[in-house]
Amino acid sequence: MTVKTRFAPSPTGYLHIGGVRTALYSWAFARHHGGEFLLRIEDTDLERSSAESVEIILNGMQWVGLHPDNADNIVYQTQNFDRYKALVKQLLEQGHAYYCYCSKEELAQMREKAEREGTATYDRRWRPENGKTLPEIPAGREPVVRFKMPLDGVTAWQDLVKGEISIPNSALDDLIIARADGTPTYNFCVVADDYDMGITHVIRGDDHVNNTPKQINIFKALGAKLPEFAHLPMILNEQGKKISKRSGDTVAITEFDEMGILPEAMLNYLARLGWAHGDDEFFTMQQFTQWFELKDVSPSASRMDAKKLLWTNGEHIKACDNEKLAQLVLPRLEKQGVRISGSPALTDVLALVKDRAQDLNALAAECAYFYRKATPDTADVAKHWDDEAAARMLRFADKLNGLSDWTAESIHDLFKPFCDEENIKMGKLGMPLRLAVCGTAKTPSVDVVLALIGKDEVLKRLRG
Repeated sequence: MTVKTRFAPSPTGYLHIGGVRTALYSWAFARHHGGEFLLRIEDTDLERSSAESVEIILNGMQWVGLHPDNADNIVYQTQNFDRYKALVKQLLEQGHAYYCYCSKEELAQMREKAEREGTATYDRRWRPENGKTLPEIPAGREPVVRFKMPLDGVTAWQDLVKGEISIPNSALDDLIIARADGTPTYNFCVVADDYDMGITHVIRGDDHVNNTPKQINIFKALGAKLPEFAHLPMILNEQGKKISKRSGDTVAITEFDEMGILPEAMLNYLARLGWAHGDDEFFTMQQFTQWFELKDVSPSASRMDAKKLLWTNGEHIKACDNEKLAQLVLPRLEKQGVRISGSPALTDVLALVKDRAQDLNALAAECAYFYRKATPDTADVAKHWDDEAAARMLRFADKLNGLSDWTAESIHDLFKPFCDEENIKMGKLGMPLRLAVCGTAKTPSVDVVLALIGKDEVLKRLRG
């Protein structure tokens, strides 16, 4: 049996981190078992779905690198309406579904009664049974199609994350599978698509647990083989509450790109939100797919941790190839108004500073002063720039000007003799030197920084 999983977002908004983790686990499970990972766009909510949201989903999947195996043939539910109608007709003909002519007022009364008595909402008055007399069909009223749920026993399954789950059938309504205008409903479309796509494992959020018994019974009525189900726990914010924009949480996956998070770091972090492989915190996606099993997914909710995400991102920045890193940092430098032409090579700068930043925006800031002097912070100036600093920098510039071999070693060799001449400690040279050349007191070893910036530029800044 070829394992087939799917990610099935609705294009009614942004691609959120919970969705990306679901996609990640579905992708990893398929890759681990040498199977297929498929993408389906569940766009039957015509009022709320939009082409813009589809584009956001596709761009988000592209950014994190979760490429579906059906990228050239993505399933869109709105393209399957004829198939849904055929299956609804099949269920009607086989006696697994029936027409219901209830009015809105009648349904409202049923809901009120169900709330009082704690029973299923729909009283099944239009469900045909042996010897049952049905109401008279109201004139001019178009019916919905309802699915016949079993009346007795339970619907149970062995969830691959949560263990055995059992739902009494008495708690299940005869759900509507086609509206009065003929359009199919969510639970029915999901089953039809999973059936036609040959999905073997449905991996999704645990907000779908209540849908699963309904879908299992539809699968059975269609004569389809049941997929296995795995329901993933929620991701909570740092306060232990449901993540939401209203609470100020960062939820859209594209926002993390803007924050300077690497896509591989985002996946590494999300992989650890509910799954573990011993004490491993930092790993590649190749390692993850080798290790991933659903049995290792925790059934408990996980919490976002911004510090942990940044740490993970920092580790990926350190491990990232400098050529690739330069391509990611360059547009962020340009956004800051920094233009790079000639020396020093950005790859050389990154090799020096990339272990000093945990996100790409901070990394760009670490690179910026190699190409354009920053404006010193007033607190740094007050702390490190005394009345002698300006004249001392000019005298040290003369020393640097005399160097024929512009290397970090040659620059370093000037420090002690100069400090001895000036009768100062290294701090009185190094910190003002950083402020004069870079505009910041926080840099790597100043001799290495000066060597990279270049002789002409250093002298220009010291004498400017």
